[in-house]
Amino acid sequence: MSDSNHTSTSFFLTGLPGLEAVHTWLSIPLCAMYVASLAGNSLILWVVRSEPSLYQPMYYFLSMLAVTDLGLSAFTLPTMLPIYMLGLREVAVDVCLAQLFFIHTFSIMESSVLLTMAFDRFVAISNPLRYGAILTSPRIASLGLAIVVRSIGLHIPAPIMLKKLPYCQNHLLSHSYCLHPDVMKLACADTHINSAYGLFVVLSTLGVDSVLSYALILQTVLSIASKAQRLKAFNTCISHICAVLLFYTSMIGLSMIHRFGRQVSPCTRVLLSYLHIFTPPVLNPVVYTIKTKQIRLRMLHLF
Repeated sequence: MSDSNHTSTSFFLTGLPGLEAVHTWLSIPLCAMYVASLAGNSLILWVVRSEPSLYQPMYYFLSMLAVTDLGLSAFTLPTMLPIYMLGLREVAVDVCLAQLFFIHTFSIMESSVLLTMAFDRFVAISNPLRYGAILTSPRIASLGLAIVVRSIGLHIPAPIMLKKLPYCQNHLLSHSYCLHPDVMKLACADTHINSAYGLFVVLSTLGVDSVLSYALILQTVLSIASKAQRLKAFNTCISHICAVLLFYTSMIGLSMIHRFGRQVSPCTRVLLSYLHIFTPPVLNPVVYTIKTKQIRLRMLHLF
C-alpha cells in the first residue's frame, strides 16, 4: 500500500448528525452561548480587578476560573462556527492537533482551579484565623504557576504521539472540534499506548481532582458540630459545588463514552460534548454572581 494511503493532511469535523439542514439556525444559540460566556467571564475579571475589596484569595481563584473558561471557549469556537454557519468542515491536521492540545490543557487547568478553590473554602471555614497567613499572594501565584505547568506538561506528549501515527481511509471526526480520543480512533495503527496515556491523564487529573474537591468540601462541612453552622458552611460552598458538578459530570461522562460507549449514538456524544464545553463557561459567572454578595452588589452597581 502506498504512503499516500497512510497519510492525511486534513480531517473532517461533524456538526449535529441528522440536523445538517438546520445547521445555520443552530449557529444562533451557539453564538449566543459564546457571547454569554465571553461577557460573563470578562465581567467577573473586570469586577475583581476594579474592586480593591475583592483582592482576596477566593476572588483570585475565581479570576483564574474565568480565564480558563474563556480559553476553553476561545479554542473551541474557531472550528464550530464555520461548520454551522458556512458548512466548512475540513481542518488541517496540525491545526487539529493544536486545538486538541489547548482544549485538553484548559480542561485540566479548570479542574486544577476547582481543586484550589475547594482548598480555599476548606481553609476559610476550618481555619479562618490563619486564612490570610496560609493563602498569601506568593503562595497563590505559585499555585497558579503549578496549575499552568501541570496542565501543559501533561498534554505536550499527546499531539506529538498523534502526529507520528498514520491515518488512512476514514478522516471523519465525530465532533465539531478536535479531541484526543476522537483523533486517535482514525489512526490505522496500534493506539494502545496513546489510549493508555490519555486514560492516565484523565484519571490522574480529572479523576483525582474531582475526588479531592468533593472530599475537601465534605470534610469542611461535616467537621462542624453545630447544625446551624454546618448549614452556613454548606451555603458558603454551594457555588463551588455547582461549578464542580457542572464541570466534572459531563467531562468524565464524555471521556468514558469515548473509550467504552461503543453503542452510544453519535448525536448523544455531540450533545454531551457541547454540554461540557458550553455549560461551565456560561453558567459559572451566573452562579458566582448570584451566590457571591460582593460580586452581585458590584454588578448591580455597574448596571
